[in-house]
Amino acid sequence: MFSRPARPVVAVAAALAAVGGLTATAIAPASAHAPAPHPRASARHVLLLSVDGLHQSDLAWYVARHPGSALARLAAGGVEYTHARTTVPSDSFPGMVGQVTGGDPGTTGVYYDDTYNHALLPAGTTHCTGVRPGVEVDLTEDLDRNKQSLDAGQGLTGLPGSILKMTGNARSLIDPSKLPVDPKTCNPVYPYSYLKVNTVFNVARKAGLRTAWSDKHIAYDILNGPSGNGIQDLFAPEINSDAIGYKAGADWTKDNAATEQYDGYKVQAVLNEIDGYDHSRTDKVGTPAVFGMNFQSVSTAQKLPTSDGLTGGYRAKGVPGPLLEKNLAFVDKEVGALAAELRKQHLDGTTTVILSAKHGQSPTDPKALTRIDDGALIDGLDAAWKAAHPGAGKLVAHSVNDDGMLIWLTDRSKAATDFAKAYLLAQSGTGNGIDGSAKPFTASGLKTLYAGADAARYFHVRPGDPRVPDLFGIARYGVVYTGGKGKIAEHGGAHADDLDVPLVVSGGAAPHGTRVSGPVETTQIAPTILRLLGLNPQDLDAVRIEHTRALPNR
Repeated sequence: MFSRPARPVVAVAAALAAVGGLTATAIAPASAHAPAPHPRASARHVLLLSVDGLHQSDLAWYVARHPGSALARLAAGGVEYTHARTTVPSDSFPGMVGQVTGGDPGTTGVYYDDTYNHALLPAGTTHCTGVRPGVEVDLTEDLDRNKQSLDAGQGLTGLPGSILKMTGNARSLIDPSKLPVDPKTCNPVYPYSYLKVNTVFNVARKAGLRTAWSDKHIAYDILNGPSGNGIQDLFAPEINSDAIGYKAGADWTKDNAATEQYDGYKVQAVLNEIDGYDHSRTDKVGTPAVFGMNFQSVSTAQKLPTSDGLTGGYRAKGVPGPLLEKNLAFVDKEVGALAAELRKQHLDGTTTVILSAKHGQSPTDPKALTRIDDGALIDGLDAAWKAAHPGAGKLVAHSVNDDGMLIWLTDRSKAATDFAKAYLLAQSGTGNGIDGSAKPFTASGLKTLYAGADAARYFHVRPGDPRVPDLFGIARYGVVYTGGKGKIAEHGGAHADDLDVPLVVSGGAAPHGTRVSGPVETTQIAPTILRLLGLNPQDLDAVRIEHTRALPNR
């Protein structure tokens, strides 16, 4: 069980000096648009792939059974880190932000995709004087002009087939009326400006290199970094939009076949970029120096009880069930297509592929699942607070609970945080297990609950920081907070199943067939990318703050 994130991040062995002594290869320009490589570069391109939900154990299981697969070739063709861990909380936003900044949530200011900030003003505020601060910071599909549409409200005809025509300027599809407001400027706070530190995309752009990325919401504008211009081509079709051609009212995550189709659009975008075009294959711009995408379909295969006539999740502890096994084969095929395109374009010798995951998924043991209605717990806490403090309003300002618990309070005093902690740890009840049968729980399903100053110290920030949760709960293994029975796994917590993700650095000048068994962090991906490109990892704010080292190669 993970207890708390360590700082500074300690590398296992010597950091990659010029990528750990990797031999630089002769690099020819990919197109007339591409600048000359940095003289210290050992790669001209870095392709970053995040397979959300994938565990290191899943990768090892698949490779052992499919030794000739694309994933097996990827692992054998580089350095495989068998004990890599993602951020805490293990959510998509801090996980992805960590990979491209080198920082943990306390440094980046990004704790989840849906949080609370005690210093900002409510969305829609136009006259800021005298307005009480405190607002939800929602960086999900809710920011879209139209979250029901795959193009986030751009207005394309012929969807979903026309989705590659979606703009690469994702920010233009954000509805500013839904953004929190900065009390100093009285202007909306866009995702890019919410991030406290810069990204590898910012550093690459400053060096004159091309950048691109593809992800699941336009709110991934956050990866543009504080300057706002890190990613030149951000393709972000809305995954939580209505899935055209599938069950009415269902989004692309409710059917695993739909998620695979959705992931296929992003794969095609990356294939176009490998060929030297923008994501839409409209303009010839040169293959990016830093680019990539996230796969979402492994995650839905782990979370859905059934889909496409197959059972989701795991047969037994760590053993993929039929839906997940099918989806691992899908990801393998798509990774193979990307590798084949690199070879076709003669870029395989100058491109390093990094494979990892924003987060894992818990539990991988179906017998351990305990679903708990977190809504009842939060409502009960508010009711108890009001009963003890007549005339008081709600204590909970905002909460987000998947398989961890993050709570922000309206009253941040020690008395209030202690009250909330005591209440939650005193709650017992009945949830339900994998088969829907009743399953008792105690202490709100929590193993550990940090409150007030302890929560701030956990994340290495000062007490009273406007972004840090007032309570951070680490759930017992197997607990998933949900009000129904339609989910068999989640992420966001601090279990090994949430944190233990694959990490492979392969191709280009990377040593082949190397395994590193010591502990590493996915935040080490960011300085490694810059080192591969011959750029200075110290140009990353979070690397300087946390002393994050590039990945070791032995």
